[in-house]
Amino acid sequence: MPRRIWKPGTFIYPLPVVMVSCGTMKKSNIITVAWTGIINTNPAMCYISVKPERYSYHLIKSQGEFVINLTNKNLSYATDWCGVKTGAKYDKFKEMKLTKEKANFVKCPIIKESPVAIECKVKKIKELGSHHMIQAEILSIDADDKYIDEKGAFDISKCNLITYANGHYYELGKKIGKFGYSVQKRRKRSKF
Repeated sequence: MPRRIWKPGTFIYPLPVVMVSCGTMKKSNIITVAWTGIINTNPAMCYISVKPERYSYHLIKSQGEFVINLTNKNLSYATDWCGVKTGAKYDKFKEMKLTKEKANFVKCPIIKESPVAIECKVKKIKELGSHHMIQAEILSIDADDKYIDEKGAFDISKCNLITYANGHYYELGKKIGKFGYSVQKRRKRSKF
């Protein structure tokens, strides 16, 4: 079967879609970002890519911190709305009836309705073209207790997280395996 060839573009999908809160408890904003991910384990580091003309970009650059709030099915409308409206004209927390919660290590608010909030301190901003990659150290991961299982582990299956792909949002599906399952030794069954 032949394959179709397109010009180079942003086609690594799906991506996590997150709401990034920035500013302070008094003057805050939320920007929706799909270009985000992990870049290092030790120290734990991540990135977000933001256009420099966005209202939030200057809040993040001047304050040097932000919070990545994971999004779920319940937050899908607010996630989209916060991505198309500007914080220069709207108080996104107020408009979307989202609750500001004090973070532990940064001055930016956490979105209380988010299943997980990742507190970040900016380490470097790399100007790449249309977007600037903001590299940050992860200072804290704040997870809502209702997503913690009986063993104290985070249970992602309870979150109904959403992703972004080619202009659309999708809910994550079911688990199909775990890391290393392809090489895991099978237990021998007893005949008894």
